[in-house]
Amino acid sequence: MKQNNQFVIASDIGGTHITAALVDTTDWKVVTESIVRHCVNSHADAKSILSAWAAPFQEIIRSNPALSATPSIGIAMPGPFDYECGISHMRDQDKYDSLYGMDIRKELAERLGISGGNIRFMNDAAAFLQGEVFAGKHHDHTKILGITLGTGLGTAVWEKGSNAVDADLWKTPYRDSNAEEHLVTRWFVREAAKYDITVTGLRELLQVRDNSTAVDDILAEYSNHLLAFIHFFSSKEATNKFIIGGNISKAWNVFRAFNPDAFENFDIHISQLGEDAALIGAAAQFA
Repeated sequence: MKQNNQFVIASDIGGTHITAALVDTTDWKVVTESIVRHCVNSHADAKSILSAWAAPFQEIIRSNPALSATPSIGIAMPGPFDYECGISHMRDQDKYDSLYGMDIRKELAERLGISGGNIRFMNDAAAFLQGEVFAGKHHDHTKILGITLGTGLGTAVWEKGSNAVDADLWKTPYRDSNAEEHLVTRWFVREAAKYDITVTGLRELLQVRDNSTAVDDILAEYSNHLLAFIHFFSSKEATNKFIIGGNISKAWNVFRAFNPDAFENFDIHISQLGEDAALIGAAAQFA
């Protein structure tokens, strides 16, 4: 069978999952029927995590025999991470501590039986923003800032004529710690616990909103934290244009309602491509 170099295998690694799919480089779209999503225990031992990461790639390779014998794989990976060398620096991030210092490129290449040179890594926030600009037709702007809100805080900057780059603002000093600790899933868990509400994240918190007035207090406080961070990022990069994604962004209208006039000062677009954005951005490393 003729081998096909038209497709890149792309993946997006989050704190609780990995999604992989083929991206068609002729039109830079995700091949929907190829999408594979697996849950990952980010607190497991290294061998278990690496096996879970390799599994969707193996599945796609098996299911698509027309792929090149040496398929290209682009991975959107959370930081801290040495994207050039493929070394994980994640530690004390509430995920993937057991991979600290490991050569992830080598480990995956061995499991997949391919050359490490065929695997490229990109910061997940930068991949998200690159994909949104690449496929979402935002090229008319000069500069756009990206924020992803989930188990971690991702930030990226895209400027016309360049690829998106990681802004690495998760550790920006804020209040009693840093920006990430006030904008991610675990913040909702901690705040809810102060009111004797047990949840695993924002979705569950919203489900009990009608039963507890405390929930609105939590949501209003989060809105204030998000607004403060957007203002900081905007001032730092001298632009008011944003694309915001990640699971928490799905509740954007909830947060916006607490500070509608203040948020109007910014040109904010909520991701329309969802997880496809990071997949397209990761694949675009082979453009």
